[in-house]
Amino acid sequence: MTMRELLGAGFILLGIPFFIASTVGLLRFPDVYTRLHALTKADNIGLGLICLGLALQANSVAVALKIALIWGLILLASSTGATLIATSAIRHGPAPLRRNDEDTHAGR
Repeated sequence: MTMRELLGAGFILLGIPFFIASTVGLLRFPDVYTRLHALTKADNIGLGLICLGLALQANSVAVALKIALIWGLILLASSTGATLIATSAIRHGPAPLRRNDEDTHAGR
């Protein structure tokens, strides 16, 4: 195993906890806005690390550039989707929680 492959595997392993953190945020955070925050931030960092690890393990520059393009397109789709969901939630859903609001999910 070469140093480049080890570094790639390290980046992939480093990205996995971000996906786990975003999943925990999706399941545990109290409202749609905080869940969106967890998903967009942690997933994008995790995906970036995994794409970087895969790009390092790619056999050619063309494949590495395709992986980078996929990451960029997913970033664009993720931010667009999160913006649309947040806009719809603000218009039709509950208001965002404030610091003094009672957390209804705290007793679970």
